Amino acid sequence: MLKPMLNGAVAMAWLASALFFLRFWVQSKDRLFAFFALAFTMLAGNSVVAALLDADDERRYYIYVVRLFAFLLILYAIWDKNRANRHGPG
Repeated sequence: MLKPMLNGAVAMAWLASALFFLRFWVQSKDRLFAFFALAFTMLAGNSVVAALLDADDERRYYIYVVRLFAFLLILYAIWDKNRANRHGPG
């Protein structure tokens, strides 16, 4: 009974982080913040699905693919930001 509640709390934290980066994206229109907001939203969805699935469910291992894509998106966002800074203006 405690595990779904904790997964819900983790999902809430992921969504709070996503809203934090979404606010910065609206202000600056920097793609880094949009990618981070999307990745944290994916991680929040992952936590919700983990809370809803039964621990003995075989499909539970597939939710880690979503987590992998979220972390890869964060790495891509950092790479994209550094690549854009390397070229500089015009």
